[in-house]
Amino acid sequence: MDQPSSTAPAGWRSKLPEGVRPYSEPAPLAALFLGMSSGFPFAMIGATLTTRLAQDGITKSTVTAFALTFLAYNFKWLWAPIVDNVRLPLIGRYGQRRSWLWVIGLFVIAAVWFLGSVDPTRSIATVALAAILVGIAGATFDIIIDAYRIELLEPRQLGVGSGMSQYGWRIGAAAAGALGLVLSARYGWTFAYIACSAFALPAMLVGVFMGEPARHRDPAPVRGIGDAVIAYFSPLIEFLKRQGALLVLLFVLIHKIGDTLANLTLRLLFEDLGFTNDEIAFYDVGVGFVALLIGVFVGGIMYARMGMKHAVLVSLILMAVSNFGFALLAAAGHSNEMMAAVMFFENFASGIGGVTVVAYLSALCSLRFTATQYALLSALASIAGRFLTGTTAGGLIEWMGYVNFYLLTTAIAFPGIILFWFMIRSGLVDSSIGSAGKEGEGDARADRQPK
Repeated sequence: MDQPSSTAPAGWRSKLPEGVRPYSEPAPLAALFLGMSSGFPFAMIGATLTTRLAQDGITKSTVTAFALTFLAYNFKWLWAPIVDNVRLPLIGRYGQRRSWLWVIGLFVIAAVWFLGSVDPTRSIATVALAAILVGIAGATFDIIIDAYRIELLEPRQLGVGSGMSQYGWRIGAAAAGALGLVLSARYGWTFAYIACSAFALPAMLVGVFMGEPARHRDPAPVRGIGDAVIAYFSPLIEFLKRQGALLVLLFVLIHKIGDTLANLTLRLLFEDLGFTNDEIAFYDVGVGFVALLIGVFVGGIMYARMGMKHAVLVSLILMAVSNFGFALLAAAGHSNEMMAAVMFFENFASGIGGVTVVAYLSALCSLRFTATQYALLSALASIAGRFLTGTTAGGLIEWMGYVNFYLLTTAIAFPGIILFWFMIRSGLVDSSIGSAGKEGEGDARADRQPK
């Protein structure tokens, strides 16, 4: 992953410190801009919409129920084979990945505009419909962006590229979230959502300037219903044939439950503790963003020096501890100092985890089925937490209070930590890696064979 480039850097790159040079290569830089566009739809139906609904007096149970709009991200693997196998008419001549990137980017912009135009106080059902459309558009955008990123990066760049993607994701989510808060306070929510829709453009421009990914493998032609069925299920079949595949999938499913439960309810905590929009923008977005930058950088160092396995294990422990910090904040009440400390550590831990865990999930993919397999893995990573948030989180907070709720999310994180430790000891982490994470011509040749 963090091996030096096979060619000596030229020009301005040769003057950079050796540890920084990999981040200046075209593919990792492209991953930064792809991540920016990937993160902003999530913010529009996440923290931003939560704040908007809370300020409009919508009940906590209704607000947390909107977490169910994220289920599109969890079920995106169901239509990911379409992105892998269907060639779009006319625009498809520019490449499978690029054509889908541009078309769905326009869909995202339109959906965000629609969400911004509806009033929660008049029709909460219409807001729900608009949020679902943004969720579907954003999830499909994620499918294409993730496939484009993995196929653009060489195996040695997966760690650096994952880090840059996480930088971009947080920049997109944080900038769109902060911009939405600031603009809504001055010009209203409709204008704020329209302005934020511009964050779809970075990924679309990457497709213009970087071209079709060099590692992309065109699917075999589909002739008839039989071939279509085989093509649809081939990504899952290929993965399940690997040693310990079911245990790997179980880890992916449970490792992020506590983190997802905690993060999707944070804005409710901030509102109930009396933090203003400006305070939320400064501490959650501003301080958090600085911490994330540091965390991603530290994560890259950990990944290079500790190796993928132990770096992932440490990041899982740190993310569990960050949930405990939320309980401390809830106990402290409205404290700017505690808010700053907790949000710093949370984003620091998330930055490390973003590099290590995303690199591992990317490496699990086969280049023949990049879009579908990564969509499945990334969806599994948070489906349980999002489902529990949308169905029970609001009720749990009202029943046990914020402090006990965040202590619960801390405890829920430990089964994933224990399982990954077992996977390291049993060798399943190494045996589960797919061709996207392997160097060598043998893997590339295998991926060029017809299905």
